[in-house]
Amino acid sequence: MKTTCTRIGEEPPVGVPAGGPVGGPSRTSENRRPLAQRVRDWCTAFAFTVPALVLFGLFVLMPILYALYVSFFNWGGFGAPSNFTGVDNYTRLLGDPVFLGDLWRGLLLVLMSVGVQLPFALAMAVLLNQKLRGRAFYRMLFFAPYVLSEVITGVLFSMIFAPDDGLADKVLGAIGLDHVGGLWFADQDWVLPTLFLVMMWKYFGFHMMLYLAGLQSVPGELHEAARIDGAGPWQRFRHITLPLLGPTIRISVFLSVIGAIQLFDLVWVLTQGGPDHHSETMAVTLFQFGFKRYQIGYASAISIAMFLISLVFALLYQRYVLRRDTEGAITTMRGAR
Repeated sequence: MKTTCTRIGEEPPVGVPAGGPVGGPSRTSENRRPLAQRVRDWCTAFAFTVPALVLFGLFVLMPILYALYVSFFNWGGFGAPSNFTGVDNYTRLLGDPVFLGDLWRGLLLVLMSVGVQLPFALAMAVLLNQKLRGRAFYRMLFFAPYVLSEVITGVLFSMIFAPDDGLADKVLGAIGLDHVGGLWFADQDWVLPTLFLVMMWKYFGFHMMLYLAGLQSVPGELHEAARIDGAGPWQRFRHITLPLLGPTIRISVFLSVIGAIQLFDLVWVLTQGGPDHHSETMAVTLFQFGFKRYQIGYASAISIAMFLISLVFALLYQRYVLRRDTEGAITTMRGAR
């Protein structure tokens, strides 16, 4: 390899920058830092990382591992697990019609959330992003249900959908649709759609605010240029707003799916999984077996199944959907010294 050297006071050869190679400090200079400084940097990083790792291990990793351990026992929750049954709980899980029904109902809730709730939230966000009189009030009004706790929401709608005396039946009766109402949460055919209506009222405001935040980042100059070029409102929304809102929509879908998989408190307050398991979710079944029937081993198997379903979905979603949103977001500790 041909090298070129210069003496002190001489101009560097043509093509060689005076400050050294293009690209800043080389990796060699990084490795030439004093050992004491490198050890100090690693100790600083370790000191900031250890508290988070300890909390994650105590409150996330250890409960998961303990639930996995207990799931191999036929244990009622008293004393130490001793009746080892191997994978019997998981075999029972795969043949349990209630749990298989939970999977089907969870899928229906996911499809309804993604197909109905999120488009409605997006439409309201686009509407409230326009220059409307009182739009701040409407934003607060639609977001207010999300602030309420699930227990309060459940109690409220249990009174609204109460048979005969509920507000829903009275309103339908006043407009001549009294035959539509009835046993909302007690009818096997109506309980799941009614439950989804409550879910939609409770959570669509959260997704609406996410979309509103995303719409604020869409440059107005793009819409103005498209308007000058003759693009209509639908064309501007399809070719400008929707693509730029893509990262926000993908995050919203992810949160909606995970929330539907883990749904518990709203269902428990409204129906406790009834009638005849027709509104039961995996979390409700877990609670029933773990804290009502004291079958902790089987309930732990259900919790592991929920964890694996959520984990697999999260990994696949990040790998194939969120990949381009996270590219270039990786940072390193290496830099110029």
